[in-house]
Amino acid sequence: MKNVIFISPNFPDTYWKFCRHLKENGMNVLGIGDAPYDALSNELKDSLNEYYKVDSLEDYDQVYRGVAFLIFKYGPIDWLESNNEYWLERDAMLRTAFHITSGFQVEDMPRIKYKSRMKEYYAKAGIPTARYYMVESEQGCRDFIRKVGWPVVAKPDNGVGANHTYKLAGEADLRIFLESRDPNIPYIMEEFIHAEINSYDAIINSAGEPMFETGNVTLVSLMDVVNDNGNCAFYIQKELPADIRKAGRATVKSFGVKSRFVHLEFFRLTQDQEGLGKKGDIVALEVNMRPSGGISPDMMNFAHSTDVYKVWADMIAFDHSTQEPGEHNFCVFAGRRDGKTFKLSHEALVEKYGPHLKLVGRVADALSGAMGNQMYIANFPTKREMERFLKDALGGK
Repeated sequence: MKNVIFISPNFPDTYWKFCRHLKENGMNVLGIGDAPYDALSNELKDSLNEYYKVDSLEDYDQVYRGVAFLIFKYGPIDWLESNNEYWLERDAMLRTAFHITSGFQVEDMPRIKYKSRMKEYYAKAGIPTARYYMVESEQGCRDFIRKVGWPVVAKPDNGVGANHTYKLAGEADLRIFLESRDPNIPYIMEEFIHAEINSYDAIINSAGEPMFETGNVTLVSLMDVVNDNGNCAFYIQKELPADIRKAGRATVKSFGVKSRFVHLEFFRLTQDQEGLGKKGDIVALEVNMRPSGGISPDMMNFAHSTDVYKVWADMIAFDHSTQEPGEHNFCVFAGRRDGKTFKLSHEALVEKYGPHLKLVGRVADALSGAMGNQMYIANFPTKREMERFLKDALGGK
């Protein structure tokens, strides 16, 4: 029996499904988290063989002692995982410390966490990336902007989501950025890409081959949702475009991805852009070596009539899965921001689209900055029907 440690199995609150399928596959599932045991859902409790509580997952020493205790009690650990971007480096530290070789180690972190380092691996995959400048001085910023033109985007070289990301459209924005950024955090400045964001989402086996593939399209950029306190909209594609599939597989190979659930982001140009390509071409954005955030795994299930939680657990247990996708649809997420007025009230929207709605509810506070406060997830067989729903869901009065 394999021993699997799952870090923070209670967040996001759907991640108990990963644990359930691990246990059903005969794994010994050991959770480490900072939530009290009594606060865990019954589904999660039933999915764990043991739960070790720490005061804070931020405290490495406490988590380290938790892993050591579980090893003392159950023997060597075969897998350690959180499937969470926030804990990616912590996971690697623990694997390295305890010689758990089934996932990324500390030495792997630079190429998968630092946006500047990602570019060389995209180059090996033959995928263009935005020109960039590692921020060192005001003059350096101005020289870079003079070369690429306004606007530019500045963000932490090692950052999660769109936190502390700036879109600089002119002198005033540049001044705000230079005065407000933390000088102890390395920032990367990139030319602005006129594009929509497409993703390649896949579960990869130990040979680096996909066991499941899909992708999403972001209709409102995460940067704009966070910075402008806006609504959120994205959807899972009914069918993965061939060029995204090709780029995703090439990226997986270049980065040496094995035995992981990944979310790889690309730009699809919405206009010709010098040095990058023609309208419709694919340009690399960044890699995320974990599932797409929040409720996205469930949306993949809705879109493809499958269970990606099981496919992932099958990858851990057997390195293959008999789970096959069924009927395909567009699955769309509409996230409303509290305090805004909309064309249709909550009640009217639910009444009109009830048969299509798969999930309606509040977004967890920890995710609401990027996803809005009230979510509606719906399936549609055609893109036109999906777009009509988004107009009703997010359109103002």
